[in-house]
Amino acid sequence: MTIKNRQVLLASRPKGAPAESDFRLVETELRDAEEGEILVKNRFLSLDPYMRGRISESKSYAAGVEIGAVMIGSTVGEVIQSRHPGFAVGDVVVAGLGWQEHGLSTGQGVMKVDASRVPLSAYLGVVGMPGITAWYGLLEIGKPKAGETVVVGAASGPVGSVVGQLAKLAGCRTVGVAGGKAKCDFVTGELGFDACVDHRDPALKDRLREATPDGIDVYFENVGGPLLDLVLARLNTFARIPLCGLVSQYNATEPYGVKNFGALLTNRVSLRGFIISDHMDRWPQALAELGAHVVEGRIKYRESIAKGLESAPAAFIGMLEGKNFGKQLVELAP
Repeated sequence: MTIKNRQVLLASRPKGAPAESDFRLVETELRDAEEGEILVKNRFLSLDPYMRGRISESKSYAAGVEIGAVMIGSTVGEVIQSRHPGFAVGDVVVAGLGWQEHGLSTGQGVMKVDASRVPLSAYLGVVGMPGITAWYGLLEIGKPKAGETVVVGAASGPVGSVVGQLAKLAGCRTVGVAGGKAKCDFVTGELGFDACVDHRDPALKDRLREATPDGIDVYFENVGGPLLDLVLARLNTFARIPLCGLVSQYNATEPYGVKNFGALLTNRVSLRGFIISDHMDRWPQALAELGAHVVEGRIKYRESIAKGLESAPAAFIGMLEGKNFGKQLVELAP
């Protein structure tokens, strides 16, 4: 059968903040699955900050998207054709099929999931790459101990929200940083953080000090910029910093110069950057634990869902500006 397949391609490399004109929506014809392949109808597309690095000219930890190529991204969907012994029609799978409504795959990197256990969309968020990033970074690098203070940047987002809830489960005082009263209220009310400070508050330095009276033992860093400097000034001796992102810097044309860098030495701080795809051996354990937490109500989450593939560029741009609330997704098919 012939399938009409809509795709979003990278049209040009942005200078600074991306614009919708940097992307192009096209319709193509998709062939049938051949021997050893599956054809997937995508239901949800994940939009993530790391994508900004993949469309720039600067060197990153993975290959960038070429001009005219389909934008990369994780998807969850249903197998509608299979000529692969490991998959059957009707299987629900998480894959990296990118910004398109359908995709062909050899099965490499494709994971079957149980849609009856948790909502389908959650496999791209709390029980997916963002959740595993939070789980690994906090537990393996941050190593929180009961009674310590953990501070989390972008605390209402898909990574930060999980970090904070895991820290609470570990018996820590958990302080979030988020943008605006609504997000801070969600972080303390729905997610159960002990405190949340608004990074837009002109008195942010004072608010952070008040929220961390005993200093900071673990800072989960995914924001960067001036917030990092304020946190560095509050770190306790032998503090730990898992670093998985610098979202405040992704659209910057000039890098931010850290001013309190010396605090890392003074307090003998352990700072470790990590990319969760380097630790695929830990994914099964992380997914099992996160899934159990969600099913049993110990971890809660929120999603922002844009409708239709054509909405992906605007939703992506808005996410980089902090306009989303929780995990940003695009619903491609009901």
